[in-house]
Amino acid sequence: MHVLASRIRRLAPSCGPVRLVGVDGHAGSGKSTFALRLAEALDGAPVLRLDDIASHTELFDWTGRLLSQVIEPLGRGETAHYSPYDWRTRRFGPPRPLPPAPVIVVEGVGVGRRALRPYLALLLWMDLPREESWSRGRARDGAEQREFWEGWVRAEREHFAGDPSRPFAGLLVRQRPEGYELLPGPAGAAESPPPVTQGDGSPALW
Repeated sequence: MHVLASRIRRLAPSCGPVRLVGVDGHAGSGKSTFALRLAEALDGAPVLRLDDIASHTELFDWTGRLLSQVIEPLGRGETAHYSPYDWRTRRFGPPRPLPPAPVIVVEGVGVGRRALRPYLALLLWMDLPREESWSRGRARDGAEQREFWEGWVRAEREHFAGDPSRPFAGLLVRQRPEGYELLPGPAGAAESPPPVTQGDGSPALW
């Protein structure tokens, strides 16, 4: 993980002084856990969760809010202020500051959408098939979220059908029993750092 972190630090800033690193993938694919581990390797880099930006009525129609509250202020080198959504009370909370940092990790389904890709220094895709991801997510959230998941699956299918993220990922992340494996993404070497490998040239596991 520290090898990947070192290479991210060497990327050019993508949003004002900030290197925005997107972690995308299907719901339930392990984005949050991976993003936190990557942030730790980046000396405690801030993590912005798209669950704080989306809402029940705007599962994917949140681009304008993210741009105005986060992307545009950071692009000017200013502290962003976003209002996190509370999924239990169904209300947006008080503004939360997000100061510029060398790297900010943004994790959530759809962070690799076309409207945001120009602001990303690197897009990572959690490479777990959607049915397996959704099965994990349903098991995690329990029966009380069954109705929500039915609506979510329809919305996610529709979003990725019209605005896919995986084809633009610089690196693919695959979870293994012993850690994670990094592979070159479909976007190719021109949009990503060299693949992280072990000494024998095989993909790294950590």
